[in-house]
Order: sequence, then structure tokens, then C-alpha cells
Amino acid sequence: METFTQRWQQLNWDDIGLRINAKNNADVERALMAARPNREDMLALLSPAAAGYLEPMAHKAQQLTRQRFGNTVGFYVPLYLSNLCANDCTYCGFSMSNRLKRKTLDGAEIERECEAIRAMGFDSLLLVTGEHQAKVGMDYFRQHLPKIRRHFSSLMMEVQPLAQEEYAELKTLGLDGVMVYQETYHPSVYAQHHLKGNKQDFFWRLETPDRLGKAGIDKIGIGALIGLSDNWRTDCFMVAEHLTWLQQTYWQSRYSISFPRLRPCTGGIEPASIMDEAQLVQTICAFRIFAPEIELSLSTRESPEFRDNVVPLAINNVSAFSKTQPGGYADNHPELEQFTPHDGRTPAQVAASLVSSGLQPVWKDWDGYLGRTPQV
Repeated sequence: METFTQRWQQLNWDDIGLRINAKNNADVERALMAARPNREDMLALLSPAAAGYLEPMAHKAQQLTRQRFGNTVGFYVPLYLSNLCANDCTYCGFSMSNRLKRKTLDGAEIERECEAIRAMGFDSLLLVTGEHQAKVGMDYFRQHLPKIRRHFSSLMMEVQPLAQEEYAELKTLGLDGVMVYQETYHPSVYAQHHLKGNKQDFFWRLETPDRLGKAGIDKIGIGALIGLSDNWRTDCFMVAEHLTWLQQTYWQSRYSISFPRLRPCTGGIEPASIMDEAQLVQTICAFRIFAPEIELSLSTRESPEFRDNVVPLAINNVSAFSKTQPGGYADNHPELEQFTPHDGRTPAQVAASLVSSGLQPVWKDWDGYLGRTPQV
């Protein structure tokens, strides 16, 4: 079976950038009128020309979101298990070249974190680690995943790319979803920012969602790190191409898109391209119009004010009170952070803000008796 690599090889980065910039008002209006926008429409929705259509884009995105998801917004929280990393990446606080205290949670510490997270109301958890196969790899996951799953009805991971058979095994231990971000779809820019470690392998990472689909993982999350390349519009269109490939090839899985912009971190770099808040709104609305059925997620990287205004338009999954270091909930250690979150409000404060906008926070949207009980 082919992978997305074959489709990616047909795409020309510079050509896509030129096509995006060539779109005009008529192209944007055509995209907004389309019953099901195609690739050309997505180019128009991401284009500079679409900046003048932000209000109708937001209106249509909101209409599609309410139609598909009602007034609900899912809540999740990340649990960082380890900041050990065997990669050297220019934009990440966990990079092996950064001199910071390293920490990997043991079983007792994980239990305390899970209890602290459950006490805040969360029932959907995203497990995050640095990429260190030897010390935070399959043996570690086998040991701790079943115990963590007993606390939560939904369990996702954002860790190093694994093999198809490893994902299939983790599914039997209770794994529901995997988030894996390509960072950038431009290979030479990718190489500039991944200096050491397994993450240097562009194509191993590019084909990770294919392995997830073949392993039957229920939810697959993709995205680009906005600002890593000098053309965020092209990277975002590549995400749309990747999404289209996955939906057509692994139609049994659900999909999630995130929109991380570069945030301050230890040893961090300046963005190569700047996406301002209006452009982020445009991009979020473009994805909702292009793919009305997918999950769009917005993290605490963004400010409280921005999230309060944008979530009601097109977002149906948010994090709250995120701690980006191991042990951040039961025992706060800010010096270990991967990056600095912008929205530091408590879960109750974020939920209250959503309710005031007429939205319903959803802390739990699945139960084991419905058919996904993990084999533990």
C-alpha cells in the first residue's frame, strides 16, 4: 500500500506558495459558496486574498461547527511523563543540548499526577514525553499505560514515532489516539531544525500517520509548527493535503488538527514567518470549512482573550491549565517546562468562560461499556 510519501512527492512547495498568492477575491467567494470545498478552494481560503473575507469565513465556520458538534467543546489536559530526549531540535525546550534538569515520572508519581488531574474534572488525557526510545519507550509504556487508563475514559499520546505493531499493541493497552506533528513539510527546513537523533528522519515521521491508520488507532492528530518554515500558508496547505490522504485511505479513524505557533522556550528560536492572530483565525476557519467533520483543537499556547473569542467560532477541543513539565500538577516545577503556556487559567475558569458564550464543556465523551474497553 502506498503512503502519504508518494502524494507528498507530487507536491511542489514553491508552486503551492505561488498558487496561494495568486488567488483573488473571486476564488475566495467561490470557495465560500462551495458545497464541499476542494483543494483549490483550500488554497483560496488560506490566501492573502481571504483576509478581506474573515467575517463571512467565521460565520460559515461557526455554522458548520454547530451543525456537526452542537454547542459542545471537549476538554483534555496533557500529562508530561518525561523530559528526557535523544533529539537536538532548535525550537524545543526538551532538546538534548539544553542544560536543564531531566525527570521521568515513576509509578507512584504518575499515580499522584493522575489523581490531581481527575480532581480537576478531566477525563481525557494526552500523555507527552520527550523522544527517548531507551528510557521512555515501549517497556515504559507497557508498564504504565494500563494503570493510567484506569483513571480516564480517553487516552491519547504524543511521543516519538513508533512502528505499526507497537501502535497496535498500545491499542490493546487502552490507547485511543496519537498526536504526531510533522513540524514542517519542507525537507531542507526540517533538516535545519533537527540536528541530532531519530527525529532527523523526515520520512519516518511523515509516514507515522500511515502506520497509525494501519494499526487501527481511533484518532490521529496532525499539524505543523507554525513559524518554523518561512511560509506558514504552504505548511498549512500541506497539512490539508495530508488530512485528505488520510481520510481517503484510513477512513475508519477520526482526525484532529492543531495549530501550534512557536512559543518561548529554553534555547528557542525566532519564527521564520509570523502568523498573527487574524491569520490564525483565518486558518482555523479555513480548515473547518474544508473539513467540517474533523476535530479542531486549540491549546494553552494562545492567550485567554484569543481563545475566548475563537473557540465559539470553530474549535471543538481545548486544553486547560496545561503544565508542560513532568510532575506539573501534583508538584509544580516550572524550570522543567517544554514551553511556556499563555493561558494559565484554571479548568473551572475556562469552563465558565465557555458556558458564558453558550457552549457546553464536555469532560467525558466515551465509556468503556460502549465497546472500547482496553484489554488490561
